[in-house]
Amino acid sequence: MENFVFHNPTKLIFGRGQLSRLRQELEPYGKRLLLVYGGGSIKRTGLYDEVMAILREAGCQVFELAGVEPNPRLSTVHRGVAICRQEQIDFILAVGGGSVIDCAKAIAVGARYDGDVWEVITGKGQATGALPFGTVLTLAATGSEMNPSSVITNWETRQKLGWSAEPYTYPAFSILDPVYTFTVPRNHTVYGVVDMMSHALEQYFHAADNAPLIDRWIEDLLRTVMEAAPKVVANPTDYEARETLMFCGTMALNDVLSMGTDGGDWATHAIEHALSAVYDIPHGGGLAIVQPNWMKYCLDVNPARFARLAVRVFDVDPAGRTDREVGLEGIERLRQFWTGLGAPARLADYGVGDDQLERLASLSLKGGTTIGVFRKLTREDVAAILRMSL
Repeated sequence: MENFVFHNPTKLIFGRGQLSRLRQELEPYGKRLLLVYGGGSIKRTGLYDEVMAILREAGCQVFELAGVEPNPRLSTVHRGVAICRQEQIDFILAVGGGSVIDCAKAIAVGARYDGDVWEVITGKGQATGALPFGTVLTLAATGSEMNPSSVITNWETRQKLGWSAEPYTYPAFSILDPVYTFTVPRNHTVYGVVDMMSHALEQYFHAADNAPLIDRWIEDLLRTVMEAAPKVVANPTDYEARETLMFCGTMALNDVLSMGTDGGDWATHAIEHALSAVYDIPHGGGLAIVQPNWMKYCLDVNPARFARLAVRVFDVDPAGRTDREVGLEGIERLRQFWTGLGAPARLADYGVGDDQLERLASLSLKGGTTIGVFRKLTREDVAAILRMSL
């Protein structure tokens, strides 16, 4: 294992009825609050009314930023920053999924940054602070509710960038009630399952020696998700299955699974970010397409690791077979599991052809010459994986 320091300051408030704790969690902060949410689903489900009733009881003056996109855009962040500055906002409350939370993180930093927050996101500037913010989660997927990371899209430049500004971009608290995921549409539920599994897989393919506990945790998280996901697809109001997925989504990306390692590979996410920056496709859908092809492309780096994943997670029988053969079957079983839930398998499913492959490969590198840790991928390597994904 590598040396590490683990510290996660987010208070996780988990379970049925926990929204009732929102008022007391807001007490340390001022009364001028920015409520950030997405396309209006929280109004259709009644969550908006529940939150507003609590905010009124708490004596908050509420300003709203609605319409956060599934791939949150810099222009929306700019609108939120302007509200915070003009209205002297004390606290930001993000109610929604990972995209809403990611947007809130950028707004929180931008409100305290003397300049354009895009400079922080691109690494050209350094965050000097952030407004405090909390979350009420409505989608099990990204883990943004308990990590410092965010992904923002600059639609004008077609850049979709992951970034963080520790310690400022950790939520002060996150309220997770699985009941609020009951009404999530099937396709978004499936994308969330793919996303959390992909987060775990990115961290599984690290380059550290002797991290057996981390490896086992990742393997068990993947198996747990695979047990719960079909139940949720079959019965969206299965509380126990929703509860399991929500907890797995959080634990898949709150830094627990990367303790003692280099943090994992993350090339698949870089490639998908380029795809959704250009085509605005769902993040989970893009991951479902790219991840198995990345795995096939990188299989020969360490066939034994892929074979171990195949045996421990996908129950592949290794008897009389090479590690490579076992690993390939594990990759195929992963793809079959995702497509069985309803995830896409090819870029053609989104109408993506080969006309933009070279551009996508360049965007994936984000200005560098390689991406990835498990195997360093060049522009040519990325283009090859994209070609496999067509």
